[in-house]
Amino acid sequence: MAKTREIYVCAACGAKAMQWRGQCASCNAWNTLEPVTVTPDKPGKSRRSQSLASSPVIAPLRDAADSHGALFSTGVAAMDRILGGGLTPGASILVGGEPGIGKSTLLLQLAGAVAASGKSAVYLSGEEGLSQIKARAERLGVLHESLTGLSTSRIEDVFPVLEGPEPPDLLIVDSVQTVASSQAEGLPGNVGQVRAVATELAEMCRASGTCVLFVGHVTKEGAIAGPKLLEHLVDTVISLEGDRRHMFRLLRVLKNRFGPNQELLVFQMVNSGMELVPDPSTYFLGARDASLSGTAVVMAIEGQRPFAVEIQALVAKTYLSIPRRTGLGFDVNRLHLLLAVLEKRLRINFAQVDIYAKIGGGLKLQDPGMDLALVAAVLSSFYDVPLPERAILWGEVDLNGQIRPVHAHGIRFAQAGRLGYDPILFPFGAEARGGVKTLVDLQRALFGNTRKNARPGMET
Repeated sequence: MAKTREIYVCAACGAKAMQWRGQCASCNAWNTLEPVTVTPDKPGKSRRSQSLASSPVIAPLRDAADSHGALFSTGVAAMDRILGGGLTPGASILVGGEPGIGKSTLLLQLAGAVAASGKSAVYLSGEEGLSQIKARAERLGVLHESLTGLSTSRIEDVFPVLEGPEPPDLLIVDSVQTVASSQAEGLPGNVGQVRAVATELAEMCRASGTCVLFVGHVTKEGAIAGPKLLEHLVDTVISLEGDRRHMFRLLRVLKNRFGPNQELLVFQMVNSGMELVPDPSTYFLGARDASLSGTAVVMAIEGQRPFAVEIQALVAKTYLSIPRRTGLGFDVNRLHLLLAVLEKRLRINFAQVDIYAKIGGGLKLQDPGMDLALVAAVLSSFYDVPLPERAILWGEVDLNGQIRPVHAHGIRFAQAGRLGYDPILFPFGAEARGGVKTLVDLQRALFGNTRKNARPGMET
């Protein structure tokens, strides 16, 4: 009988250690080393390697088969577009998101649409029984004879399906953290098991021409759980984001070998499942009241998709020795930086006020073009003067108070004009006409003589 030994594997990065330590020597994470029992490999091939057809052969790339001609649709035209034309046979896709965000619902809808188009789809679940999957499929209206299910936590149970004469066109694994492989030690979900399950399935699906979609859990920091190898292994990484207390969901493409990166789709959760929002240009504005101070509209962009988003700010007198600075939906350090620039360049005193800022609708943005709208919202609340009703802004603010251009200006400008916004404030020089060059220009354009509007004791 082969001897076994125990080693420790980091749950964050997958690094191995011979003895337990409080901190991983590779990624410096604390309390992430977990014990794993390993058995030395025996000579000879494993069951998985024996199941593969033959050894790889070196061949000129120009003579390799072109798989793009065999693309098949997901049933959603917008989804096909961001995936590079549809689902690629043999490709592997990782879909991550928080619990309850709608990953299983969206993928079951895609599986039903693929089955309805004449392709075969298998939904493998390690979390639900077949009766539960059927109930969800009936509620979503996607039951079809070509849609089959498999409830198991053993990866070996799906091998006969992939090795058969007619492998499925689509395999969904929900989720990769709940399925275990006999080739790895430990419980499902640990680093070794996740690596083994993903590697085995990706290789077998690549050989059989089956497109596989992995569902991945996320950590409390928002990163996909398991080793980083999981994201490197797959061809496409998709993140489903949003607040479970809101109806909308954002589908972002973080990595894509077959199409564009950083693309964005907007879905809304309804009784019949996830419904695509065809034109999210003004979806996040909601019932906005432009007559109130402290609000500004930015033409944000994700990938190549522009949409108008409301930035809200509240400046109120503080009763604390250290004023509060709070930001929701963006990096709060961005707010601290912009407030310091305003104090320096516009000679405004924020030492006696609390400042709160957020992005309307529960949206999260990292677009540097939101700087100008955030500044305008803060100034609007500070002076208690609303912005023009149809005003829209974008631009990056540097430490000298100058407004710098941002990417995709032409797309933003065209969309703002199509939606009828006026005035449109953007970085100077980005267009032949118009534009603001500094924060002083922005202040003069929106508020005129600010000293007349300033409240006593608020301006230096």
